[in-house]
Amino acid sequence: MNQPAPDPTYMTVHALSAAIADGSLTSAGIVECCLQRIAALDEKLHAFVTVYADEARLAAKAADQAIQSGHSLGPLHGIPIALKDIIDMEGRITTGGSQVWRQRISPTTATVAQRLIGAGMIVIGKTHSVEFAMGGWGTNTHMGTPWNPWDLDTHRTPGGSSSGSGVAVAAGMVPAAIGTDTGGSVRLPASYCGLAGLKTTVGRVSLHGILPLSTTLDTPGPMTRSVEDAAMIYDTIQGHDPLWPPTLAHTAQSPFATMRRGVQGLRLAAVSGAERSGVDGPTLAAFDAAQETLHGLGATITEIEMPRPFTDFAAIAGRIIGAEGYRFVGKLADDDELPIDPNVRPRIALGRDIKAHEYLDALAEKEAVKAEFAEIMLDFDALLLPSTETPAIPVVEADEGGTPARFTRAGNCLDLCALSLPNGMSPDGLPTSLQIACAGHDEATALRVGWAYEQATDWHTRHPDLG
Repeated sequence: MNQPAPDPTYMTVHALSAAIADGSLTSAGIVECCLQRIAALDEKLHAFVTVYADEARLAAKAADQAIQSGHSLGPLHGIPIALKDIIDMEGRITTGGSQVWRQRISPTTATVAQRLIGAGMIVIGKTHSVEFAMGGWGTNTHMGTPWNPWDLDTHRTPGGSSSGSGVAVAAGMVPAAIGTDTGGSVRLPASYCGLAGLKTTVGRVSLHGILPLSTTLDTPGPMTRSVEDAAMIYDTIQGHDPLWPPTLAHTAQSPFATMRRGVQGLRLAAVSGAERSGVDGPTLAAFDAAQETLHGLGATITEIEMPRPFTDFAAIAGRIIGAEGYRFVGKLADDDELPIDPNVRPRIALGRDIKAHEYLDALAEKEAVKAEFAEIMLDFDALLLPSTETPAIPVVEADEGGTPARFTRAGNCLDLCALSLPNGMSPDGLPTSLQIACAGHDEATALRVGWAYEQATDWHTRHPDLG
């Protein structure tokens, strides 16, 4: 008797890949499941700006034919993925989360998209972003704020700026999505939505064809249901790109050579003291439990005091984002006739008043704190810290003049790579998140620690009850 096909709704990318390989699922079946899920849920959740339904079905049919004829492009062939709507695909609209760009036709295809498509992945649509990718809560006044699927009764923060990407993956509408991270915009949605989110090192992944916010800090990264999935997609999108020269300075390194080695003997630092202040009880409890788990797996964990408070790192990154963001979209924000998000316009306007010497001072201070931090981390392989201070809060309680990026902006300021992944649930049934930060270009270690933790826990298997 033939076994019934597995339900692909919440399967991981690597599980879907295995199911396609053994014939228990087809790409066409997976894509159709995603499209049905989007049709059923997105009116409420509002994750997608655009869905490429017809094109995805055609691509899935072609993928199945190629795979069945022995012409598989690799483990990602036939797997659907969504792209944050600041990532260009030639001839298609990229809004950047803005009504101003509702009809902006992309002049090129981003290198990230090219590499995913080249690996056989199927772009199923574009997901919502905070306008101009400038905000951590995930809100968007004019284009709409995605609904965090972990609470269908209360509209909670999805995390930003890659808000739609986080919601789409968490709700089972797509197994993976690409976001970008300038101050936490991959890790914040991953945290609030209960996902793995990888902030890559600047220069690891090409920014060609991605609308800029801060070219000093911007970096693309995957949001997935498992650490292994994040590694698979990261391995595909990293590497040299002549169209983005910063990628030429470093050789691509596959994370899979070390990812499954465990954490025995690794030296992990954990934030302590004053940096625990302001973090709510469930988040702290989950953070402490994660440390115990990693210690039980053989890692040495040492609590450390940071050379400066995380708010200092956030402030430095904020000045750089402000100055560079104003360079790119300042003229739009200065035009009072344009429908710019009233929460975003003042963030952009802050950059107007940053003088050249103040911007250069911020860049110099960034290098100084990098050196301070690097000296401290000489004795450690990674730093453990929460991703956010709390689980997702009601949208109406979000302080639009502030940011939830206290613990994430440090990674951008210090040129680190960092992985966020679920590590618990609050009493209200909301995900908490652990952040594993490593030296720049050491994504392999972050993924190694994350994979070991994930194998010892089941938090990544939880998903919202959406009926």
